[in-house]
Amino acid sequence: MPRTTRTQRSTYRLLSALAVLTMTAGAATACGDNDSAPEHAASSSATLSTSPGASQSGVSKLHMVTHDGHRLAFHVTQGNGHTIVLDSGGGEDSSQWKDLVPKLHADTGATVITYDRAGLGKSDVVPGPWKVDSAVSDLKSGLEQLGVTKNVTLVSHSQAGEIASYLAKDNPKMFSGAVLVDANLPPFFTDEEIPRLLAASQPQVDEAKKDPDKPENRQIISTAEGFALAHKAFHEVTWPDAVPATVMVSEKTPLDGSPVDAQRWRDAAASFAQDGPNRTLVTAKGSSHEVPKDRPDLVLKEIEDMAATQH
Repeated sequence: MPRTTRTQRSTYRLLSALAVLTMTAGAATACGDNDSAPEHAASSSATLSTSPGASQSGVSKLHMVTHDGHRLAFHVTQGNGHTIVLDSGGGEDSSQWKDLVPKLHADTGATVITYDRAGLGKSDVVPGPWKVDSAVSDLKSGLEQLGVTKNVTLVSHSQAGEIASYLAKDNPKMFSGAVLVDANLPPFFTDEEIPRLLAASQPQVDEAKKDPDKPENRQIISTAEGFALAHKAFHEVTWPDAVPATVMVSEKTPLDGSPVDAQRWRDAAASFAQDGPNRTLVTAKGSSHEVPKDRPDLVLKEIEDMAATQH
């Protein structure tokens, strides 16, 4: 299967000015970009090594874990002490972070973990609608199988903000802090906004249904199913006060073509940052929604700052 480049994914994902629906669904193939990452060596053991020399190599190793009948790929650069988990945006696999991982590891000495959500990268495809509770369960189970249950700095881009919100709400003791990178946040998905997103994205959903077996179309269709009900519920989710959070919002937002919706996206980030203690709002100047690509320097700084203050 041919690879889909990051530029192609971003273009497809943002065909519509209001395509948060397809942005959260993603538009990557199940093959992903990880097949081009030779540094990912296979590991037969799920539990992470704690040997003193493990942190010196800086080599990312592939750990395949099994949860709920499917396999998930976790890529681990072993360090000492704390753990930084990077969760990719919709349609992106773990390769979204490939340039940041070695820098984070070198600068912090932390164990750095990326992973491929079901249907992306090296992880198995799971048929049916995309369900945030399944994604949450996958990430939690994978981390637990790797022996990671506390002292985690969670970094979440775009759709991963939904996973982060539910995971942190139910497991606050697992996390020492979070960096939410232009992430989906509960305040944005109001009863007024959800129908706008659905209406704007419907032509893309209809087109995708003409070729439902195509991987990127499968991603769009799976997220469209039950979108309204799921995001009404997401709107009510509260972030735990015990988990500090840096809220990064892009200057252009994923809704740059619609000033009204773009402002609502910014307002939601500001509201989220103001609604609890230990939350900081940071604007990624000059950045599109693809903040990790456009402003890797800023993302790196905010992750390192969060990790340093919590450990």
